[in-house]
Amino acid sequence: MSVLTRDEAQTRAQLLDVQHYTVDLDLTTGDETFESTSLIRFTARTAGDTFVELKPETLHSALLDDAPLDITTLEGNRLPLRLDAGEHVLRITATMRYSRTGEGMHRFTDPSDGESYVYTQLFMEDVQRVFAAFDQPDLKAVFEVSVDAPDGWTVLANGITEQQPDGRWKAAPTPPLSTYFVCFAAGPWHSVRTEHAGLPFGIHCRRSLAAHLDADADEILTVTKACYDRFHEKFEEPYPFDSYDQAFVPEFNSGAMENPGLVTFRDEFVFRSAVTVTERQTRAMVIAHEMAHMWFGDLVTLRWWDDIWLNESFAEYMGYQTLNEACSDLFPDTWVDFGVTRKAWGYEADQRPSTHPVAPDPETVPDTASALLNFDGISYAKGASALRQLVTWLGEKDFLAGINIHFKRHRFGNATLADFIDNLAAATDRDVHAWAEQWLRTTGVDTLTPALTGEGLHWKLAVDRDGTRPHRIAAGLYDRDPSGDLVLRERRELDVPQTEPAELTGPRPALVVLNDEDLTYAKLRFDDMSEESALRGLSRIPDPLTRAVIWNALRDMVRDGDLAPRDYLEIALAHLTEETELAVVQGVLGFARAQIADRYATEDQRPAALATISEIARALLRHTEDGEAPGLRLTAVRACIDSATTPDKIASWLDEGTVHGGPELDPELRWRILARLAVLGATDEPTIAAELERDPSATGQEGAARCRASLPTAEAKATAWSALFDTDDLSNYLFTATAQGFWQPEQAALVREYVPRFYPAAIALGDRRGAAMAEAAGRYAFPAYAIDQEALTLGEQHLDDDRMIPALHRKLVDQLDDLARALRARQT
Repeated sequence: MSVLTRDEAQTRAQLLDVQHYTVDLDLTTGDETFESTSLIRFTARTAGDTFVELKPETLHSALLDDAPLDITTLEGNRLPLRLDAGEHVLRITATMRYSRTGEGMHRFTDPSDGESYVYTQLFMEDVQRVFAAFDQPDLKAVFEVSVDAPDGWTVLANGITEQQPDGRWKAAPTPPLSTYFVCFAAGPWHSVRTEHAGLPFGIHCRRSLAAHLDADADEILTVTKACYDRFHEKFEEPYPFDSYDQAFVPEFNSGAMENPGLVTFRDEFVFRSAVTVTERQTRAMVIAHEMAHMWFGDLVTLRWWDDIWLNESFAEYMGYQTLNEACSDLFPDTWVDFGVTRKAWGYEADQRPSTHPVAPDPETVPDTASALLNFDGISYAKGASALRQLVTWLGEKDFLAGINIHFKRHRFGNATLADFIDNLAAATDRDVHAWAEQWLRTTGVDTLTPALTGEGLHWKLAVDRDGTRPHRIAAGLYDRDPSGDLVLRERRELDVPQTEPAELTGPRPALVVLNDEDLTYAKLRFDDMSEESALRGLSRIPDPLTRAVIWNALRDMVRDGDLAPRDYLEIALAHLTEETELAVVQGVLGFARAQIADRYATEDQRPAALATISEIARALLRHTEDGEAPGLRLTAVRACIDSATTPDKIASWLDEGTVHGGPELDPELRWRILARLAVLGATDEPTIAAELERDPSATGQEGAARCRASLPTAEAKATAWSALFDTDDLSNYLFTATAQGFWQPEQAALVREYVPRFYPAAIALGDRRGAAMAEAAGRYAFPAYAIDQEALTLGEQHLDDDRMIPALHRKLVDQLDDLARALRARQT
């Protein structure tokens, strides 16, 4: 298959003006394939040669202006077209194959009740798996979709759908859309419908999740309506589509997709087990993020994929900011969660060899395969952080004025970075172009360190900057009160670089926290006194965002080799048991467990690391026995399970169906315990089978696959390996679950023989099954716990294999850099 290059897209956009697609799909022809007909009306500005894309199982016919085309000329995914100047009609009929990888038209049969569902995910170049198209973002057109569906199914689409007298479903014509935004979802959906602001709103899931969706419907719709109203206060352009549906679909590869009028979400967001408020907040943020895309991405779309950050960074920033404004009663600490989880993702991505500017040079994104690599922590988290810093520097009033100019000028069209910056510049006297060069065209993370000089009541604060970007920050100055608490004296706004040090009044602060409100994107370090004060009094700082900023600095210090991993664990033991902000507890425990215990600690140090994490978790359990902090207690229970080194305690919980003092075990906790027992060799196949009989859902199937792959026997590992790499039977989710179970730090000797086998197996898998499965293999099936120089050298030797597709190559570059960092951390 040929990937589309930027030059080819530019040439085709100069030749064609595409007006209208009529798409007819027949989903009644079986479980493996469906029938697809697309009729495309377009104009050729001059005579010329071009092509239309499709990836059919069988191409039946192609007619250009009613004249048959030679369908044997289809090469890969391209059917050549020779055009005269003028208007044309192209009609293509084909049989297409359903996907099991979350790409194109994904088909899923629910093991709970045998019902089947299909949905489309057409991002980047997967529309070609569903119908023929001129597949690039700047050839927008109107789409009319009709679907033949089995009896009892409902069809959802970008516009309002209605079932016709002949039984077919027809969707209302869309406004002009890019091809990758076309979406429909069909099946026996359970739906909750309402109206808001004169528009139909709906949320949908598969029937087996109906009770769980109903339980959360009020919250989901409250968040949706509140964000919708807040966006209309910010944006002058009204919501541009005729309805707003949100479908929670099975085996979805991303968190969600911003299809206009029909947002698709992974259906793990329909919670079937207990979750914490931060997990509910994450769902709410994704709702807000995808709604922001209705304007930035859908109404105004990038011209080429080098500007993907314009979509994602904007939606990421607006998602958090708008949720913070519209739903503060439900989720009061939105930016704390961003700082703990999302910014860490950005910092890590930006320090790897694969880093790239937020707005990469167009020449570095020559085709769709390279563009796909930029959907990472830089395009999302770093870009959102840059926009938050821009708003701090520019002011929200001027920022929103520029955004509204952007929407007005490019409504239902395409725009570039240059357009965006010009439109922001039109609303302010500040030099936005210079800011963009310094922030969006550079890579890496600046580091800011306070330097205090003076004596008595006269001090000066300078900020040492390792880096090149300008920053507007708040420096928090804290004093220690008689009880030992750290109390804010003042927050001082500073511009970095400084023209001169800031004059401070009063005695030397006990603690100086740069970027105290987390308004910029930079790593932080401390002067000696501040570091001592932070480590002694971290849990006694009143503002949770300040505590999050300090915890992030400590995390960076571990990753950079400036703080020993065991010291981080001791700090966590000293302070985490007094922490009240759930996002901080989850972030610190997650880093301690997944990175320090599993990767940074040596084999000899690991038992002590797990013991410390278990001690923290037990202390949190003792502090939550009154039942007033259920999220904190649930987090502690999960940590106890995941860090157990002996089976007795967690096995007793499983036998009794409850944790002493609560909670009772729901399916998520039961599978979590069983997976840990499998790792410890304290369960077996009959027990896993019995649990699957108890919970035969899709999530249960994944839990069983994870447990079976975790069993510490040669037979279990051989079976799991064969399922991963010797056949292509596993769906994307079952592949991930199996891979997650396969590699375990406790089983390093057992699976050592598979380390050299991973690379040729993953390369072959990527070649057969494509980018989504290659990314899953690189992320989940990588031997992450083989941490030695031999494993690193082996991996680096395979990076030159020209059979490796770009998605896998990028993931392995990142994994090997993380492996090298783990080796360095072990030497700290």
